[in-house]
Amino acid sequence: MASEEAGPSQAIAPLQVLYCAVCSFPPEYCEFGSHLTRCKEWLQKEHTDLYDKYYSDEALQAKMGMLSVEAQSKLEKDTAKKEAKAEAKAEATMKKKMASQVTIKRIERNKRKYVTSIHGLEAFDVDLKKAAKLFAQKFATGASVTKNLQGQEEIVVQGDVSGDIVEMIEEGVGILKSVPKDNVVEVEEKKKKGGDA
Repeated sequence: MASEEAGPSQAIAPLQVLYCAVCSFPPEYCEFGSHLTRCKEWLQKEHTDLYDKYYSDEALQAKMGMLSVEAQSKLEKDTAKKEAKAEAKAEATMKKKMASQVTIKRIERNKRKYVTSIHGLEAFDVDLKKAAKLFAQKFATGASVTKNLQGQEEIVVQGDVSGDIVEMIEEGVGILKSVPKDNVVEVEEKKKKGGDA
């Protein structure tokens, strides 16, 4: 019977797959990513046997033997182009991040009552909900993530805590450590006279 044949000796062990630490593809697919040079360096350092299998002179000759000279040069140019594009994108993201500003605004609600709004933290990969929770715990007050008039998300903290928040950023408290202190701007917004009804 078929059920008697399939015993414990025929159990198939799960397949162990190695993933590249640079591009997260299996090493044999790194060439389709945008960081091939860095992938090859990592593979050569960490898994010499696999590096030899995929990138040794013999392996490359075997691969290249299947390609025409034109196809080889096109492949090399495409790889170089992909890598340059990925690096340019990473550099642009870094420049954008460094040009971003965090605005901490003290806003007067009514006589001697203030709220503090913080805008721009998301540019530095700060989770706004976690930051609001951090402020709420630190100042024992209400803090929430809301949309401002421009439709952008900001954190609104009850009370006049703008100076304390600036200090927290300067000291790199918790999740605020990725925010450069030079990118912080403190603003005060007064309530317009005659606005009280």
